[in-house]
Amino acid sequence: MIGSNKKDSKSNMVAENKSRGSREYNCPVEATLDVIGGKWKPLILWQLKVKTLRYNNLQQLLPGISPKMLTRQLREMEEDGLVGRKMYPEIPPRVEYSLTEFGMTVIPVLEELCRWGGEYMQQRCCNGKEPADADCK
Repeated sequence: MIGSNKKDSKSNMVAENKSRGSREYNCPVEATLDVIGGKWKPLILWQLKVKTLRYNNLQQLLPGISPKMLTRQLREMEEDGLVGRKMYPEIPPRVEYSLTEFGMTVIPVLEELCRWGGEYMQQRCCNGKEPADADCK
């Protein structure tokens, strides 16, 4: 989870994270993209917005993601306080992932990205036709 935020001598924001170290940001957009940016994080968060999922469920819902990348992205989002991980003491081990309360605060941002992406697809990709998967709900 992100610890304290403080200004450095250049008036940039510095976020301190126990696992990922100090990160310096010049603006809030940079901080946002550091935490939820990339190819996979928004898609993982999108899948977790409705329900808790197991690792294998996430892998099936995200074709093309490697096990190593899924693990890395989940760990980073857990460290940043967006995703919660619950491990059950069973054989074989069962691990479930869900959004934390803080992680839920990013859903309106993703919904807006979905809306914008649907408009973009309609104008640029689909010759004015409604995209096949335009539902952002």
